[in-house]
Amino acid sequence: MKKKLLVIGAHSGDFVWRAAGTIAKAIEEGADTLVIAMSYGERGESGELWKENPNRTEESVKIIRHEQAQKAADILATPIQFLDWGDYPMLISDERIRQLTKIIGDFEPTVILTHSEKDPFNPDHPLAFQATQRARLLSSGAGVPSAFKNIDPPVWYSFEPHQPELCGFVPDTFVDISSVMDKKLAAMSCMGAQTYLKDYYAELASRRANHARRISGKKDIKFAEAHQCQVPRVVSSIF
Repeated sequence: MKKKLLVIGAHSGDFVWRAAGTIAKAIEEGADTLVIAMSYGERGESGELWKENPNRTEESVKIIRHEQAQKAADILATPIQFLDWGDYPMLISDERIRQLTKIIGDFEPTVILTHSEKDPFNPDHPLAFQATQRARLLSSGAGVPSAFKNIDPPVWYSFEPHQPELCGFVPDTFVDISSVMDKKLAAMSCMGAQTYLKDYYAELASRRANHARRISGKKDIKFAEAHQCQVPRVVSSIF
């Protein structure tokens, strides 16, 4: 079966900080990928742009954020789709759930990666989790096959939030991104609206690599990203 990774972020920069390495690694290994940006993060995730010019319009910020995220996606060589649902607050309607369900059904991912269930510092991230949870169930849940398209349930992970301890995030999966860390750094450099996050996530990748080395004994892991699986996995063997 063709491996397909779907990354769903509440804002246009989320995939870069939290999953750029995993995306690049998946592509390196021959998987298809697709990034979904639910919003541009024009209100709550673009502080540097508003500091530069407090008189900007939201539409002008969206344009800049679109360009930055597209450039980052191009560096990683992943397609990206912008839904423009708005942020702070993001509102999830039934129609938007149907839209996300169709995206999942059309792409047929084997793995979905999105936000953690809790985030006391960001109102949109838990909503993205809930929307993804519901759309995943609707795209793969039991039903009459002739009534609607039904796909195999994708494996579902949360990527690491900015404040993991306060978000109930317990990493159980570490992806070695050493071979593609240069691409993550280049993608992060595109995100001019949040430049302060580049050093933080570069350091985090180094720290998670330390954990990955201790867990696996693989001493050549220099950079890693951590994720938490949200559903049990079925394997043919534990070896």
